[in-house]
Amino acid sequence: MLLTTTVLMFGLSLAPPPAEQREIVQFAVSALPDALNALSPLSPLNDDEWQTAPQIGEQKPKEQKPDEQKPDEQKPKEQKPDTAEAKKPPTPPHTGVRALLDGLKEDAKNLPSRKNLYLAMIGGGLALGAHPMDTTFNVHLRSHYDIVNTVFAPAKYYGNTPEQVGLSIGTYIFGRVFDKPKVSHLGMDLVRAQIITEVLVEPLKLATHRERPDGSNHMSFPSGHAAVTFAAATVIERHLGWKRSVLGYAIASYVAASRLHDNRHYLSDVLFGAAVGSIAGRTVTEHGREMWAFTPAPVPGGVIVLVSRTP
Repeated sequence: MLLTTTVLMFGLSLAPPPAEQREIVQFAVSALPDALNALSPLSPLNDDEWQTAPQIGEQKPKEQKPDEQKPDEQKPKEQKPDTAEAKKPPTPPHTGVRALLDGLKEDAKNLPSRKNLYLAMIGGGLALGAHPMDTTFNVHLRSHYDIVNTVFAPAKYYGNTPEQVGLSIGTYIFGRVFDKPKVSHLGMDLVRAQIITEVLVEPLKLATHRERPDGSNHMSFPSGHAAVTFAAATVIERHLGWKRSVLGYAIASYVAASRLHDNRHYLSDVLFGAAVGSIAGRTVTEHGREMWAFTPAPVPGGVIVLVSRTP
């Protein structure tokens, strides 16, 4: 309708019409807006609405949907918890002497676990495999150079039990005095690891009664120096992560090698000693993980062993 009327108006404007036709055309043009408003289903627009109405060919800005927003405009994604942080043992609310003693009770219950059994089997397998080389391996580490002997000399003191216990207690006291719960927790676990290590090592030494390579006594298997240093390195790794425990494991390996250089232990002694220390270190840092406990209970005519699992 609008197109036909426009064409008609354009055709009429080409030649000047007579006076009567001019009046008819003027009447038709003046009546055109009323006719368009009558035909349109929408209400007529006033002057303000005509000004704000979109012009022909003009497009309204497209509204962005939530999924079409730019990456920088979207809400930040929730960060996943660090797995390394999740593996670290949580700091207990109390790290006093009573907490230390209570922790030792839990360690005694958690010691017979599946993971510790696997570590003992690995250590035993390595020691058994190294046994044929026990009589010849130490010869390759002995040296007549003073510088080599000087390098290995401090290891026998650093890996000794009193020194290790003293360092552990010092870490614990530092954390308590300066109100640093994480440090005192680390020191508490180091002390517990040293105690558990001695509980495991000394009975084994007495049971195996193996003579040392230098013939000094029959307390060779397993190596106590290797056990206590690997126990400390394992606790540090569990608390601070493997990156910060590299130095601890390096020192533990240095101490173990010194026992071979000094001809105080066989290779199988230090390998199994390292496994024992790892067992002790993991036991005292198993906070809330799956554990297997074996508890003896008396029954009429004998005793039974109750097996329980803590998820």
